[in-house]
Amino acid sequence: MRRGLDIGGQWWCARGMGARIRDSASFGEVAETKYWHLLDDGRVQCDICPRACRLHEGQRGLCFVRARDGDEIVSTTYGRSSGYCIDPIEKKPLNHFLPGTPVLSFGTAGCNLTCKFCQNWDISKSRDIDTLADSASPAAIADAARRLGCASVAFTYNDPVVFLEYAVDTALACREAGIKTVGVTAGYIEPGPRAEMFNAMDAVNIDLKGFTHDYYRKVCGGDLDAVLETIEWAVKESSVWVELTTLVVPGHNDSDEELSRMAAWVVEHVGTDVPMHFSAFHPDWKMTDVAPTPPATLRRARRIALEHGVHFAYTGNVHDPDGDTTFCPNCHRRVVERDWYEILAYDLDAQGACSHCGTQIPGVFAASAGTWGRRRLPVTLHS
Repeated sequence: MRRGLDIGGQWWCARGMGARIRDSASFGEVAETKYWHLLDDGRVQCDICPRACRLHEGQRGLCFVRARDGDEIVSTTYGRSSGYCIDPIEKKPLNHFLPGTPVLSFGTAGCNLTCKFCQNWDISKSRDIDTLADSASPAAIADAARRLGCASVAFTYNDPVVFLEYAVDTALACREAGIKTVGVTAGYIEPGPRAEMFNAMDAVNIDLKGFTHDYYRKVCGGDLDAVLETIEWAVKESSVWVELTTLVVPGHNDSDEELSRMAAWVVEHVGTDVPMHFSAFHPDWKMTDVAPTPPATLRRARRIALEHGVHFAYTGNVHDPDGDTTFCPNCHRRVVERDWYEILAYDLDAQGACSHCGTQIPGVFAASAGTWGRRRLPVTLHS
């Protein structure tokens, strides 16, 4: 059985495309970046995210892929990927963005958070940059997506914040080719780079990992307020389509009280139409002693969100047809019926309105759903 595709691409003269590439004695081929500044004590501060790593010569930031080389911060993974795969768009998860269509997905390595439950820790926590064997230019990725019939390209598996230059250049190349782009991010990013990254993309799924400062600090190594600011800015100040995801971890962020406060904040600050996804945790990385999330917990989280006025709440990583399905908030009929990642029925018109009552469903929709289904197809882009 054929398990993947080998798509020919061509390497590129990076100096002529987006980020400027140069050789570094310490890190090999690197991309120059612009979000940093030199401190009075001689260190260079990275300004990509609230962590604000302050680096001496040759040091890497916590993400491991942004490093000091001379008197600037460089990116050490531009143009290099941990692998490519065609996924259903619902796997990102995005339920209101071109349902049923295939998305060409890739990531690099590293992350600017330290989530103990990380489900992609082999990529996001990688310290072996040489494992990034797959290489492709932004233009080659856009061309491959077009030839493969993908409606979009997703920056995922690890956070595009840490490979912002590569993600933005690829998003712009995709835009020129008529391909949409999707960012899957924790939203832990400073305002300047946030505007550049989000404005280059068509949709983002932002992880809202929990709703206490203690959980963000101790379990994720981040700050809740910074993420809430990103969510509110993205919904109110940008044109990018936004959906939210919470990985529900038993005993850590699954109480009725915390879920209620989270849903209430979403309704008050970004409105009732931002979809919320509640996904199942499985034991991994530094949290192998925690049991998997029971399906009943996800259904409870979804119910709490709906009771607080969220119009579109979903469950993920479990078999739950109701939790997969989009219901019209007015007539309560099924308008996009799903089973796992497969579209069973699509009752929206060409403008994305409910075909039963005419209510506009927020999101990005086509006249018909895609037919990609549940498949996950690895792809090789070779030089």
